[in-house]
Amino acid sequence: VQLVESGGGLVQAGGSLRLSCTASTRTFTSYAMGWFRQAPGKERDFVAAITWTGGSTYYADSIKGRFTISRDNAKNTVYLQMNSLKPEDTAVYYCAATPSLRVGRREGDYVYWGQGTQVTVSS
Repeated sequence: VQLVESGGGLVQAGGSLRLSCTASTRTFTSYAMGWFRQAPGKERDFVAAITWTGGSTYYADSIKGRFTISRDNAKNTVYLQMNSLKPEDTAVYYCAATPSLRVGRREGDYVYWGQGTQVTVSS
């Protein structure tokens, strides 16, 4: 499975971005999906995850209420809508997939990873 992220860029604090991640698989609905991020000099952290149906979503406390994860199974795509962005949200954002009915919050819970997309929030 190949995952390709898009939608990153430079935005001012308080602004919004929507990240997309498209998967190259015929069985997209077999995968739970997640977003992680890695700031310079820091470990990669969990951001959000969604079950294969989209019926359940999970968020890191640091972004809860500001970010929304969703998926369109007809387009093999998962999204991360990011609102009220802060400078501390600056990071490379990674999409990840796991062939599981369960979602995870750890890197090791995911099998496939995208190449990442840079998000930079200026103050």
